[in-house]
Amino acid sequence: MFNIQTVAEGIVYVGASDRRLAKFENLFPIPRGVSYNSYLIVDDKTALMDTADAGVGAQFLENVTAALAGRALDYLVIDHMEPDHAAMIEAVLLRWPGVQLVCNAKTVPMLRMYFPAGEEKIANALLVKEGDTLELGHHTLSFVMAPMVHWPEVMMTYESTTGTLFSADAFGTFGALDGAIFADEVEFETRWLDDARRYYANIVGKYGVQVQGVLKKAAALDIRTIAPLHGPIWRKDLAWFLGKYDLWSRCEPEQKSVTVLYGSMYGNTASAANALAARIAAKGVPVAVHDLSCIDNSEAVAECWRSAVIVLAAPTYNGGIYLPAEQLLSDLKALGLHDRTFALVENGSWAPMSAKLMAAKIGELKNCTVLEQKVTVRGRLTAAQDAELDACAEAVAASL
Repeated sequence: MFNIQTVAEGIVYVGASDRRLAKFENLFPIPRGVSYNSYLIVDDKTALMDTADAGVGAQFLENVTAALAGRALDYLVIDHMEPDHAAMIEAVLLRWPGVQLVCNAKTVPMLRMYFPAGEEKIANALLVKEGDTLELGHHTLSFVMAPMVHWPEVMMTYESTTGTLFSADAFGTFGALDGAIFADEVEFETRWLDDARRYYANIVGKYGVQVQGVLKKAAALDIRTIAPLHGPIWRKDLAWFLGKYDLWSRCEPEQKSVTVLYGSMYGNTASAANALAARIAAKGVPVAVHDLSCIDNSEAVAECWRSAVIVLAAPTYNGGIYLPAEQLLSDLKALGLHDRTFALVENGSWAPMSAKLMAAKIGELKNCTVLEQKVTVRGRLTAAQDAELDACAEAVAASL
């Protein structure tokens, strides 16, 4: 009945998964759902690590109650105040009135914002700062401040006896947990990596500098388990996933590959994009092709994080850029993509302008290069443009 599994000695998983939610943050499609992870440490004192989203609130409370097995709850540690992890704080306070909140000073104004009825508990919260410890008995908690990963109040909690890092939203991923809670049990690289990258790029991606700071702090800890607030728990191959986070947070491409992203009204720009992709692939370069009108923008953003070169193809639309391509460029700027190479394909029946306009927007991105060789289509691609396509493909391959 209850989803309670052992994470490490004296630490149990009490979170829950939501497969009904269509969009995370009401923005990002999550066809495989999402998990809201919470953990209970059972020792001389008991400590609950964060709560859960209201959508799984009943299951979460049942899990915690079962894991406590009649014991009191002594502490509720708040690593992150975002409502998908903090929504059940008030319910926890009501069910276990003797619990003491544990948080940092930046959390307090947010607690008052979201839970004004809990003023007495908030006023009596145990405030912690970098390096402070909390003894539970056999287990000892220490606190690692992680501001702007990805809210200003975020902290991580490290349990030294088991080497468990409760990492808040860092190292999280989209996707409901299908019974198994560990990354080594879920074919992570083949089934989960794309969702992990998409989660990072769209949720945390803007804060790469701050993530790098946290990674440096983590390097000083003896971490044997990473317990994030979303997705599988890491107890094996930690270096592999930490390496991914290092790449993503430095915005360094995972692969020397090309992603072709096109918007096309009637298929003509799509034909040009596919023709260019074929020529690039013929040079032995890995290529992925996506229609911006058919994939979610969050997937396109993640592809830009993955690949070293981005081919962006779009028609001119009302004297501007075809809207899906314009939206992508807007999001890339907001999320801080940098150090990429772009090649451009434009289309316009009478006044093709989209390449010039796209180049101007790419110019707003840090350390991004636009290749001189572009492809201009007037209505439909013609055989006379073979040399133009070949020159662009050659420039793309040479840029890797």
